[in-house]
Amino acid sequence: MKTLRQAKIGDTVKVVKLHGEGAVKRRIMDMGITKGIDVHIQKVAPLGDPIEVTVRGYELSLRKADAEMIEWE
Repeated sequence: MKTLRQAKIGDTVKVVKLHGEGAVKRRIMDMGITKGIDVHIQKVAPLGDPIEVTVRGYELSLRKADAEMIEWE
């Protein structure tokens, strides 16, 4: 299983599955990250938190904990 946290800068990955439950999973989906969508990794902060991605045409910053819940191929 590969999580979004493991993706490299410049990669474009396809979301396969969202882990987590309840409000956490709903918050990720409300940000536009759903199964089958492409996510492009823009930047990663020096200490690895947060990760800046482009999804559905806008830029989004994700915490490491949230990025761990997003599985990709």
